[in-house]
Amino acid sequence: MSEMSFAQAIRDAIAEEMRRDENVFLMGEDIAQYGGAFKVTRDIVDEFGPDRVRNTPISEGGFVGVAIGAGLLGSRPIVEIMFMDFILLALDQIVNQAAKFHYVYGEQAKVPLVIRTPGGGGRSYGPTHSQSLEAHFMHTPGIKIAAPSNPADAKGLLKTAVRDDNPVLFLESKVLYPVKGGVPDGERLVPFGRAEIVAEGDDVTIIAYSRMVHEAVKAANILLDDGISAQVIDLLTLAPLDEGTIIDSVKRTGKVVIVEEGTRTAGVAAEIGFRIFEQIYDYLEAPIKRVTCPDIPVPCSPVLEGAALPNAERIVASVLRLFD
Repeated sequence: MSEMSFAQAIRDAIAEEMRRDENVFLMGEDIAQYGGAFKVTRDIVDEFGPDRVRNTPISEGGFVGVAIGAGLLGSRPIVEIMFMDFILLALDQIVNQAAKFHYVYGEQAKVPLVIRTPGGGGRSYGPTHSQSLEAHFMHTPGIKIAAPSNPADAKGLLKTAVRDDNPVLFLESKVLYPVKGGVPDGERLVPFGRAEIVAEGDDVTIIAYSRMVHEAVKAANILLDDGISAQVIDLLTLAPLDEGTIIDSVKRTGKVVIVEEGTRTAGVAAEIGFRIFEQIYDYLEAPIKRVTCPDIPVPCSPVLEGAALPNAERIVASVLRLFD
């Protein structure tokens, strides 16, 4: 087990996969000598050279389209979108091309494409650099979505993503980049579609992903003072979604709070909540609760941003309302 940051774990996964398979290469804005906006790809170009670590123009639609073509021809591109907000410039390429080829052409066409992108708030970057847009892509068949909360799972999920023959959106919370944790030595692949229970409890289920897992665990620890034990589920991937772990937990606790950093309407939490309602309504002892960002752009002011984004205190308050 080695101690490393979330960013270092991602970098190590990329480098290991590039050593393992010469078809893996990187594309993105300022990812080579500069190392990317958050320095995740720092020094990778020194080992693999400019042919496999390619700086791109400021044209997300252009270089994502190139990456799709490269994937169709046998390469395994890893594309970095500097901020998740900018991924909308490549929406047509991702939704209408990459996600569709498998359904249209079957085994004749594969698009082994990984799109890495930092999302979410917490840095006071304002409304056009702080969005959580994963619900847009969860709505699109053909795209897998990984959203790790810790260095070990970040490394394992990214390695799994690189080896997948279908497009994967890999979400990286920019707030998590410096967070450290233990990462197993040697080869470890984390499977898609399998959530983890990161805190045990019998009274309520809290479902979260990415950095909201940390807030959920904090909330679970606070709730112990009120005599409430919360089981916290880290989803790890949003597509495929581990419905089994979710359903089993909520059946047992009868109460559930779903946490996401994205906005409330038509979000990830809304989708998960309705799946629970459809399948185990009779087991629910209280209404399903969501803790999300309100339906507003993420503010730039640190005070206003802090008031908008979900946190442990808001999760605790939501849970306590279930026991009123």
